[in-house]
Amino acid sequence: MPDDAAYLLCAEDAAAAFFGAAAGGSTCTVADDDDDDDGCCCSAGEEESASAAASIAELIGGEADYSPRPDYPDRLRSRSIDPAARAESVAWILKVQGYYGFLPLTAYLAVNYMDRFLSLHRLPEDGWAMQLLAVTCLSLAAKMEETLVPSLLDLQVEGTSRYVFEPGTILRMELLVLTALNWRLRSVTPFTFIDFFACKVDPGGRHTRCLIARATQVILAAMHDIEFLDHCASSMAAAAVLCATGETPSLESVSPGAAVRWCIGLAEEAIGSCYRLMQQLVIGGNVQTRAAGTTGSAVSLCCSDEALSSHSSPSSSPPPAKRRKRSPPGV
Repeated sequence: MPDDAAYLLCAEDAAAAFFGAAAGGSTCTVADDDDDDDGCCCSAGEEESASAAASIAELIGGEADYSPRPDYPDRLRSRSIDPAARAESVAWILKVQGYYGFLPLTAYLAVNYMDRFLSLHRLPEDGWAMQLLAVTCLSLAAKMEETLVPSLLDLQVEGTSRYVFEPGTILRMELLVLTALNWRLRSVTPFTFIDFFACKVDPGGRHTRCLIARATQVILAAMHDIEFLDHCASSMAAAAVLCATGETPSLESVSPGAAVRWCIGLAEEAIGSCYRLMQQLVIGGNVQTRAAGTTGSAVSLCCSDEALSSHSSPSSSPPPAKRRKRSPPGV
């Protein structure tokens, strides 16, 4: 395998075929440019909607398999695992995601892989080990989701970190992470659900694009806060859509109690608790600041298709020049 291999071929379990169909098959489809209705068309036949709801419910039932161990948040709170090191790694992942124009899902997956690994294995306390893990998890996530993946050297953007790791070192760490995660990289995340939930609050599809954009901002901001590690992906997605709905004047606000009717498996208490945490982020202004810092510019709720597309297309900035490679002693 070449050192700068951009692709990773791995064997998934038997559920992978179902997962791809369920997670990728949204009832929210983008309208053609020629259509009079701007945004998304969420209307679907009754049978198709029931099938989609059943698929989403099945994903909710299995989402715990893609979460860190239950004691992981408490270990961060007690500083058994360094929360500052985790916060620094999350900030680095989001910075590189914004630099290259990676999908928000790519950044979320990288943090998910990192948290799952840390919940299973203790790293050396030297700062280089945590940084190596962050680089490795972002590399794996980019290989899963991105069409174009920078080389392993270019992924370590100039000026963003203290260490620069050799490609061979990162590839060896990738195998360690893959083994720890049982090669289960196709994780259930909040982005698995937000299209479906946005269509539930806006069945006409006129504001769905902006609801998804705003919910994405909230989810990215929430990755910094370890309190959200207590909440499953579906609750985070539902709470983020509720936040976005409440900020859209032409849409009626939805309560967590009403949101549980969107799909079997949702819990009012879990959504309500997560929603209150997210409202604190929004009220404190952390969502706009953090999202703007990681995606280039904040997307308002009165967003245009052009503004939204700029957040999902690769950055036009040239990759940084390759630098002198250096790894910490003994790596």
